[in-house]
Amino acid sequence: MTSDSSAPPTGAPELPKNPWPALWALVIGFFMVLVDTTIVSVANPAIKSALDPDTNNLDNVVWVTSAYLLTYAVPLLITGRLGDRFGPRTMYLIGITVFTLASLGCGLSNSLVMLVAFRAVQGLGAALVTPQTMAVITRTFPAHQRGAAMGLWGSVAGVAMLVGPLAGGLLVDHAGWEWIFIINVPVGVIGFVAAWRLVPRLETHPHRFDMVGVAMSTVAMFLLVFGLQEGEKYDWSTWVWAMVVGGVAVMAFFLWQQSRTTSEPLVPLELFRDRNFSLSNAGIAVVGFAVTSMTLPMMFFIQVARGLTPTESALLLIPMAVLAGVLAPLAGKLLDRTDPRYLLVPGLGLYSATLFWYASMTNADTPIWMFLLPAALMGIANAGMWGPLATTATRNLPPRQAGAGAGIYNTTRQIGSVLGSAAIAAAMQSRLEANMPAGSGSTDAVGTGTLPSFLVDPFSTAMAQSLLLPAAVMLVGVIAVMFMVRPESTRRGYRPADQKPADTTV
Repeated sequence: MTSDSSAPPTGAPELPKNPWPALWALVIGFFMVLVDTTIVSVANPAIKSALDPDTNNLDNVVWVTSAYLLTYAVPLLITGRLGDRFGPRTMYLIGITVFTLASLGCGLSNSLVMLVAFRAVQGLGAALVTPQTMAVITRTFPAHQRGAAMGLWGSVAGVAMLVGPLAGGLLVDHAGWEWIFIINVPVGVIGFVAAWRLVPRLETHPHRFDMVGVAMSTVAMFLLVFGLQEGEKYDWSTWVWAMVVGGVAVMAFFLWQQSRTTSEPLVPLELFRDRNFSLSNAGIAVVGFAVTSMTLPMMFFIQVARGLTPTESALLLIPMAVLAGVLAPLAGKLLDRTDPRYLLVPGLGLYSATLFWYASMTNADTPIWMFLLPAALMGIANAGMWGPLATTATRNLPPRQAGAGAGIYNTTRQIGSVLGSAAIAAAMQSRLEANMPAGSGSTDAVGTGTLPSFLVDPFSTAMAQSLLLPAAVMLVGVIAVMFMVRPESTRRGYRPADQKPADTTV
């Protein structure tokens, strides 16, 4: 079904001349949902002690994170499309309401089952929020100014992933595990009010929902995400591999069905005819893989081998958060005037180089303060990755498919993160078995948070070797972004005034 772009908006007010206040309102909720992907990691021991003290099995408490990531990743293709159909503002407000109420439920939970259930609801709220932030940028900022907006979006994404462990450590140490969820309530209320007042109503497009496609994409994403996320925990048993293979098969059939459907597809495959959109999706999958996978061996090394607390460990990432936050908007403004490769190749390349640097320092002899240096370099790298990739992916999206494009992009990022989590768990286990002395009882030592001195060196070597995996994968991303092309809106002589009004009003 097509939408007549010349038709007047269905009850939508005229868009404000300055779209920046709306973006600032949206990033409040976006920041909150991204922080919650990592904030729980440092709270798991306290949660287990409070809600699951009678078992020695860690699998139960892992579901506090797994449930959130699963319900966050699976619906993204659909929630992006819902934003096109009912308006990104409406879906964002629903999403932040669901997320905030679920956060309160998490904080008030008196059993592990109750907490996992509310975390699953939290994930659904996050899935409703995330695609709408990108869609509003795409639909309210003209193409030649979108880089600066996505630069802010990218800085929020990069910083949020780092703030999570720091905020979690501080709250758990000084207030209790419940407060990592309760803190979301005032933030969510502020985010809701800000979005209600500042985010404009945009024209809705009468999309038809391909219900067969919705069902197949949901099944495929569930099988893939669950299988990859839980594979290491179940020792990659036959049934786990059957889920992964089944997910791949259903996804392949889903894409074939999307290419053949006579109604409007859930995933408009014509978007991938844009080379930059396709390569940006490849790039963000690599970034999701690397950013997710590098954290685990780094935190294990810093805490288990070097003895730092979760809060102290997170403080080592401060230079990364500060530089990413300061430089990302500047990188976005530069992207509006130049070839995206000039930022993306150095950004992804620096990130890979930093991981190799971290690997070389992962030993008992490196002074702790030295880890601040690669963190600073990684902050610079982050500024050249998140925003530029998002801008390049969305710059040429037609307004009526902004939500679909954002849903695809965020789904790709989440799949990359799940792949990274599964791969680094397998890599760490392999390297530990190869480096730790036989019969050392290393598993028990690591599990209690203490490590005998004779195990520090082999354990550090195993973590260093594990870091080589995300470092190498990031180089694949560097190669991918080399094949991008420069958008017309950044070329000399391009006149934004010649653009059709659809770039700023829809």
